[in-house]
Amino acid sequence: MVANIFEYRGKRAHFIGIGGSSMSGLAGYLHDTGYTVTGSDRTGSHKTEHLQQRGIPVFIGHDAANVRGADVVIYSAAIASDNPERREAERLGIPQIERCDLIGQLMEGHDFAVGVSGTHGKTTTTSMLAQAFVQAGADPTIHIGGELDFIGGSTRVGRSQDFICEACEYNHSFLHFKPTVAIVLNIDEDHLDCYRDIDDIEAAFAQFVALVPKSGWCVAWGDDPRALRVCENAACNHLTYGLGEGCMLRPENLRYDALGRASFTAVIGGEALGDFRLNVPSEANMLDALAVIGTAWIRGLDMARVVEALGSFVGAHRRFELTSVTDGVRCYTDYGHNPAEIKNALKIASLQPHGTLWSVWQPHTYSRTKALFDQFVETFDLADRLLITDIMGAREADPGDIRSEMLLEPLRARGVDVVVTSTFDDAEAFLRAHWQPGDLMVSHGCGNIDLLNEQIAQHGDTPKP
Repeated sequence: MVANIFEYRGKRAHFIGIGGSSMSGLAGYLHDTGYTVTGSDRTGSHKTEHLQQRGIPVFIGHDAANVRGADVVIYSAAIASDNPERREAERLGIPQIERCDLIGQLMEGHDFAVGVSGTHGKTTTTSMLAQAFVQAGADPTIHIGGELDFIGGSTRVGRSQDFICEACEYNHSFLHFKPTVAIVLNIDEDHLDCYRDIDDIEAAFAQFVALVPKSGWCVAWGDDPRALRVCENAACNHLTYGLGEGCMLRPENLRYDALGRASFTAVIGGEALGDFRLNVPSEANMLDALAVIGTAWIRGLDMARVVEALGSFVGAHRRFELTSVTDGVRCYTDYGHNPAEIKNALKIASLQPHGTLWSVWQPHTYSRTKALFDQFVETFDLADRLLITDIMGAREADPGDIRSEMLLEPLRARGVDVVVTSTFDDAEAFLRAHWQPGDLMVSHGCGNIDLLNEQIAQHGDTPKP
């Protein structure tokens, strides 16, 4: 039986892997709601530094001694059972809660609990929802798997019955949640290290939506056949959005400016909900905004305030984020790590004024690189030049049968100008030796590729000879 976090309020909760996007936010949430929080992580990062600045002790490196004295231990799916801290907690009889169970417990009991699911777009949509609900006066509790300046980070403790969070399908985590509203943005191939195939992934999304009570709602992208099927087969109420004639919520008078930012009238059942003008580019962001508009309509929010919120939304960190202008080159970083997400980032980049469009990709996990190999080969057509770093194994051991160099031949056969720059230092040196003022660079990946952008910014402009 899973321990109940609320029984440990005022006591010490220890987070293993506290530096993760979701874990750091949850640690901050418990810290703000009356728990004594400590944590550990394999390496230091900006997130661990920020937690320490908030008065949360963080141990760098995993050691059995770190959990001694804790009343409850929280860990993520990336922390294996043979982790020394988990083993010590088991030896000492300290209760353990997996991250997804903790989120489910925090969601439970909220009248309007929104779980934002989908293979991609979760962080952006959750961030848009957060800003819309806050600006509309709903006072929600929020948990985002990224950083949103509007709420000062990744979590917000609200006083209302509204709860908004990302619902990730990795390792079936979202099946532990307690949503009353399930958003399904899309269903694509990913995480094939824990799913058999795309049909298995769709089945998991159907299970997630089945968690919603009959009085609740499923909000889904109606132009995605799999998302539509999951939505229409749900026992709860449903709302579809998209461009297709069959979608219940559609954008009319849709147009894009030169930078790809959408303007449209949101219409549902013949009723115009408002005229929206987005400040973030691409069709993907327009569709995410429709999901937010539909959810806000269900909740009964003041739509004029939602119009204002979406018009002022500038995105979460690491979502096509400008990090510096170095040597006259605009440098962006983007968290996208599967083919659809990278293609979207490159499409956005291609709309910006630029000379050469540079793409720097850090493949994330050996299993994803192998499973989606052919799709990745077809991903970088919009890039003028592509640099690939070594694969970041993250939670996986190197199987020895996949390397970044294996992508070179098929990419070049497709006409992509590509090289492998194994380390961030190699990538930075190559960029500085070849880029020109007016170029644009975007780095891709959910690992630590943002550190490349950071070191480029810190090193400043290249001295001229």
